[in-house]
Amino acid sequence: MTESPVFLVTPRRFADARGWFSETYSQAAMAKHGVNETFVQDNQSFSRQTGTVRGIHFQRPPHAQAKLVRCVRGSLIDYAVDLRRQSPTFGRWVSARLTAEGGEQLYIPVGFGHAFVTLEPDVEIAYKVTDVYAPDCDGGVRWNDPTVGIDWPLPADGAVLSDKDAVLPGLDGLDVDFAYDGRPLLPLQA
Repeated sequence: MTESPVFLVTPRRFADARGWFSETYSQAAMAKHGVNETFVQDNQSFSRQTGTVRGIHFQRPPHAQAKLVRCVRGSLIDYAVDLRRQSPTFGRWVSARLTAEGGEQLYIPVGFGHAFVTLEPDVEIAYKVTDVYAPDCDGGVRWNDPTVGIDWPLPADGAVLSDKDAVLPGLDGLDVDFAYDGRPLLPLQA
């Protein structure tokens, strides 16, 4: 079992003269990390511009979601923010560079907000989730909340945001209390 609730995995690629093959998800492999949830939906998004920020998003119970995130075109920085009030790492975050070339994946359990910023144009991200999208359970924290303090690698012209993300509340306005499982957020291991 992985010590930190958020962790990075890089599935093995089998290469030959034709290219490569990779098993991008294995229930047995994820169980070795202590992940026993069932993923019920796959999502994919496309971001046209460098510096597109999406997040910090989560879903409240009863439709809270764990996510397994990967970049399928281009590169991005992916973030997980601890939203479990009883956690000693509440409000802290970890990040990982995810690339289509490297195949890295970030597992983000229930109780964490998710966000990313694109590092180049025309980036695609794909992620598995453990519950369906439920608009009435949709929530978020403002991307640039100083309490969270993410140091976004943005281009000179700044972040590209949706209208919705631009007006999300700060961490002090968080209206959900996710359960703390006794595992604080730790730095990611490569």
